[in-house]
Amino acid sequence: MTEPNGVLHVRCAPTVSEEGYREVLELLREFSPTVQALPPRAALVHVRGARRYFDADACRIAELVRLRAVARLGTDVRIGVAGTWAVAATASARVPGSGGVLAVPEGATDTFLGPLPVEALHGIGPKQAEALRGYGLYTVGAVAAVPPGTVERILGQRAGRLAAERARGIDPRPVTPKDLPASAAVRSGFTRHELDGPHARAVLLGLVVRLGAVLRGRRQAARALSLTLQFAGGTRWERTRRLTEPSAHDEDLRTAAYRLLDAAGLQRARLTGMVLRAEDLTGAERVSRQISLDPVREARLTVEAAVDRANARFGPGMVRPAATFATSRKAA
Repeated sequence: MTEPNGVLHVRCAPTVSEEGYREVLELLREFSPTVQALPPRAALVHVRGARRYFDADACRIAELVRLRAVARLGTDVRIGVAGTWAVAATASARVPGSGGVLAVPEGATDTFLGPLPVEALHGIGPKQAEALRGYGLYTVGAVAAVPPGTVERILGQRAGRLAAERARGIDPRPVTPKDLPASAAVRSGFTRHELDGPHARAVLLGLVVRLGAVLRGRRQAARALSLTLQFAGGTRWERTRRLTEPSAHDEDLRTAAYRLLDAAGLQRARLTGMVLRAEDLTGAERVSRQISLDPVREARLTVEAAVDRANARFGPGMVRPAATFATSRKAA
């Protein structure tokens, strides 16, 4: 088998901070100028042109990346090496433990992908995997073996076409240099260890309102939302959730934020602070405005715009949900 092509998919540990993630991106640029950030914790690197400079194949370069990340930054990474974005991302997800390198040589793509369960293929979500299994397609090889039209009828035209192509190792997407997008964050601390779950939820609502106002004021929308919870003793919990579509509306941000908080399962945890961060931002002009045909949602958006105008005239935060006024007396 020949050496793999030069696409590296690098995954950082879920616990790495945003600053740590940025440091990993800078490290990757030492090996190639073609680095594409994939927030919140991944990146693509095209190293085909760097192989001659380092006198090493792509797999060896991946090993050097991991070695330097551990030695210099104190963080391990998982790296998949292959000829395409999707195969490399599938490989990096199969690396066991906290770090390592898994290379898929040219000519071995079918051998690597074929036995994997359908949900292991990059780009296949849980619902899509369930639909494929419902038709007896349990492995990536089974998806590759049926006509693409069959997969399209199961998953829909676009999703089915992509799944059929990626099951065969086909992914024409190039690695495009892209830095980590700007983010926006709001935070709140507690004057005492917070044990009241409803109060913590109200504080989070206040953060949502503040963050939404920041994004709309900057004419930006978030593709992802991350929540960091800080606990007594210095420990913390952090998770990220992708939004269905980019948004800066309080309703969409609130839904995602509440789901993140529910996932934390706080119970009687002693909270000392919260940080809510909007990530993978895009310009508001790039977000299509669709009429939802939901009169309640449309009414809320109308009220939201009126609240923004009132706050712009009378001062930030003068008009906001009633629940957030009670929290201002208890949260710093």
